[in-house]
Amino acid sequence: MMWFLFCVAALVGGYFIYGAFVEKIFGINDTRKTPAHTKNDGVDYVPMSTPKVYLVQLLNIAGVGPIFGPIMGALYGPAAMLWIVVGCIFAGAVHDYFSGMLSIRNGGASVPTITGRYLGNGAKHFMNIFAIILLLLVGVVFVSAPAGMITNLINEQTSLTVSMTFMVVVILPTIFWRPLSQLIKSLVASIRFLAHC
Repeated sequence: MMWFLFCVAALVGGYFIYGAFVEKIFGINDTRKTPAHTKNDGVDYVPMSTPKVYLVQLLNIAGVGPIFGPIMGALYGPAAMLWIVVGCIFAGAVHDYFSGMLSIRNGGASVPTITGRYLGNGAKHFMNIFAIILLLLVGVVFVSAPAGMITNLINEQTSLTVSMTFMVVVILPTIFWRPLSQLIKSLVASIRFLAHC
């Protein structure tokens, strides 16, 4: 319990102390309009409420952390918990903040586009390839981690029919939860992004 309280205190302290330090280094401008307001197109650039922005940020930085974090903590104890907290404060939060602020200053451009603007097309292509590799790795983790957990939960003697039925019951509602028009917009946006690479 002491480690947990220490880590919570470290996260809160990191937010207020180190966050203020990083913010001072970057030099924010509260009057600058974000691309969500200057380029509002209803697809890629959409103004959101503060709770939605925080939820998106939480999901982006956490990823499978809520799944693997407790497992790592249980396996390796306080050292893993401390590593996760220190990594969030000094790496994840700072990276996400700087990426977002650089994007705002460059009209909502992605990291590869910003890299190409300042370092040339070779660096841009390298960043595109690097981003695709990272996306594939993250996709593999998001698929293999739940699949491994489900495999371990389902008894080996359970028939394939029951396993497939379970997967269909879990996956299909997730896929079709959003309206078809939103899925098509997401697909079109993804194809446009790949066409610009």
